[in-house]
Amino acid sequence: MDEADRWAGELESFFALVAGRFSRADLRWRMRDYVRGLLAPVERKNGWQLAEYAGHRGPAGFQHLLNGASWDADAVRDDLQHYVAERLGTPEGVLIVDDTGFLKKGTTSAGVQRQYSGTAGRTENCQIGVFAAYASSRGRALVDRELYLPKSWTTEADRCRAAKVPDSRCFATKGELARAMILRALASPLPIAWVTGDCAYGQEWRMRRTLEEAGVGYVLAVPKSQQLHAPFGRIDQAIADAPDEAWERRSCGDGAKGPRTYDWAAARLPVIDVFDGDRPTHQRWVLARRSLARPGEIAYYLAYAPNGTLVAELIRIAGVRWAIEEAFQAAKNECGLDQYEVRRYPGWYRHITLAMLAHAFLAAVAAQTTERGAAETTPPAPSASPWQKSADSWTLCCPAPHPASDLLRMP
Repeated sequence: MDEADRWAGELESFFALVAGRFSRADLRWRMRDYVRGLLAPVERKNGWQLAEYAGHRGPAGFQHLLNGASWDADAVRDDLQHYVAERLGTPEGVLIVDDTGFLKKGTTSAGVQRQYSGTAGRTENCQIGVFAAYASSRGRALVDRELYLPKSWTTEADRCRAAKVPDSRCFATKGELARAMILRALASPLPIAWVTGDCAYGQEWRMRRTLEEAGVGYVLAVPKSQQLHAPFGRIDQAIADAPDEAWERRSCGDGAKGPRTYDWAAARLPVIDVFDGDRPTHQRWVLARRSLARPGEIAYYLAYAPNGTLVAELIRIAGVRWAIEEAFQAAKNECGLDQYEVRRYPGWYRHITLAMLAHAFLAAVAAQTTERGAAETTPPAPSASPWQKSADSWTLCCPAPHPASDLLRMP
């Protein structure tokens, strides 16, 4: 009962944080009922079943909350970021950007069309949402969202008007949406030391430049065709010249089936320019991750890190990217992130924001429970062994009239 009381108290504090965004008492109660339903073991978290769980006569109240009521979903998102910063924030926090698909029927739901969905692994009739998640040693939660509108939508004013898409909304690539979310997150209370994402976002040079100018580190996947600064050429060609001893077997974090272990190679790039004085405070890197089961399968990364950052830390940040996949799965399975029935643009943002609120609450409760358990556990005594392992790093140097394998050499 003590644990249940703590959860109930946390939920009330949680509701109090966002209550001011709903000007009328009936809207505040509908919001509470809606979020409680998203947190409940309801089989299908659509309007009818959530209304039945809440004891409402029908879904009209929830439909009004999502489609017609006056409240600002972006302001609630800002409150969500404050909540996550307070409950999960740590100085080494990582922001992760990625997208996920929402399978849909018909052609009227805002942003829907036949397009590739990484969730389905194929081209489907779907909506695509671009998300940002925050991850730290305390937990992970989704903290921002944008609906991707293909050109098939933004070039048809009547179609957008019918779906209540604002006139100010123009076409933006997924990378541009992610960059906008990163800028918002950096301006929020979230303590962010790193940003990571897959190659769809890592290849966006404007995003990388923005992070470098802000002094924020990143480890971003890039395609094998990614060009490095002259005269190094493509990243896959540079990595192909790495000697065998440059590769080291390391885990980049635990997955559902245990440690995610790969062979890794890393090299420092020469300093091209700096933003904060004559002495550079950060260093650019290239990294490669080679599969143990399929040695020909290699993933490539560009990184930007404070001077003195160890390769092991860059590998850890690369592995943190999977936290957003876990957040998607939890938010969909437990909080109904993908179980909405709204078709209009404002309704999508409102349902997604409230589902993110529910997921953030679960993440905060899990973090509190873990921390209480750790506080009650006696830590093991430190090892008295004097032995420690320290991995060397490699430096990518300008080409010289030497064998290609000399391109990556010891500093």
